[in-house]
Amino acid sequence: MADYKLILPAMGEGVMEATVINWLKNIGDDIAEDESVVEIATDKVDSDVPSPVAGKLKEILVNVDGIAKIGEAIAILEVEGEVSTVEETVAAPAETPTETQPEQAVVAELEKPLQTSGSIDTSSSDKFYSPLVKSIAQQEGVSVAELDGISGSGKEGRVTKEDILKFVENKKSGKVAAPAVSTPTPVAEPKQQADPVQILGGDEIIEMDRMRKIIAQNMVQAKQIAPHVTSFIEADVTNIVLWRNKHKDDFQKKNGEKITFMPIFIEAIAKAIKDFPMINVSVNGDQIIKKKNINIGMAAALPSGNLIVPVIKNADQLSLSGLAAKVNDLANRSRQNKLKPDEIQGGTYTITNIGSFGNTLGTPIIPQPQVAILAVGAIIKKPAVVETPQGDVIAIRHKMYLSHAYDHRVVDGALGGMFVQRVAQYLEDFDLNTPV
Repeated sequence: MADYKLILPAMGEGVMEATVINWLKNIGDDIAEDESVVEIATDKVDSDVPSPVAGKLKEILVNVDGIAKIGEAIAILEVEGEVSTVEETVAAPAETPTETQPEQAVVAELEKPLQTSGSIDTSSSDKFYSPLVKSIAQQEGVSVAELDGISGSGKEGRVTKEDILKFVENKKSGKVAAPAVSTPTPVAEPKQQADPVQILGGDEIIEMDRMRKIIAQNMVQAKQIAPHVTSFIEADVTNIVLWRNKHKDDFQKKNGEKITFMPIFIEAIAKAIKDFPMINVSVNGDQIIKKKNINIGMAAALPSGNLIVPVIKNADQLSLSGLAAKVNDLANRSRQNKLKPDEIQGGTYTITNIGSFGNTLGTPIIPQPQVAILAVGAIIKKPAVVETPQGDVIAIRHKMYLSHAYDHRVVDGALGGMFVQRVAQYLEDFDLNTPV
């Protein structure tokens, strides 16, 4: 028999740690290959961690509510045979970093003070600093005053590991003076406490769950970072409604998928992004990052009332039936809490369907680091003026409002307005002879 370290696997781009929320196995339980052992949660999504080998759970290294880092062992399994090769493979990056892994070596060295020394006392500061940030400050001789002067890029303006490492690098090269400028930034302003809410007899107090707290933080951060502007346009989607009503049964028989309006909306957005690629960007300081891929996020409401945004990667490369399959799959697994972490990351533009709640107009919040989001409203029958070769007539048409919110730092009214107008044009020009 031999010991096998169960490692927390990579959970997607930008995810460095996860919280253990529930162990599915107890010490002494047998575990089959690929059987789920533990439930973990990141700031993106909840997920299960399966065991790549069969064995028996010998030791739990991270308890419930504990934090585990990607690549670290979270449990030890007792398995048949020798597993020295597996353990050496896992240990090699940390113990013998190669030339292709300089960043891992630097991070490992910087994190050593966490195990050998304490951290600076920040009780005199009104800002929150993580233990890792305080330990790096202690190791690098960064004072509390200097810490307070660092503009944090984390949630609610918090200083991240990357922020302090950059500060230390600039300080050593003489690019910044100590202490750093402590002028309050716009991100820090909302740290002022709101007036206490008066709780009266009979009022019910409901604690936010973990996902709701994350959503709240992300929404506040998004509004702090991006100056929002919203443009509205009404689109005539009669052709789309008629086509779907005529072909939905045939579409399902042929493709094995139900056809909703969402794939058609996403197809129109992808076409419009190709026409206006500067809507498919992100902001990095004073830089504009123009995205190569068109990855459309699709906001989905969960049964709990929370919100999640799965992403359709390379949406412009999918056919209508391919988009329908993706939309249905992601929507179904969203409701079942079975999305993988990388399926809710990497979005470059987002659509949200407020029409599913009977709403006609909305002012959606732009998910960072994107610069725009489109809300589609309810489709409503309306009398409208229709131009015909014989003259204008009044007819019943299916109308829908599009609400386009965009980041005014990089998207001006002309671009934001022309983009949503182009989306509307693609929807109105939908071909009734489109094959199923």
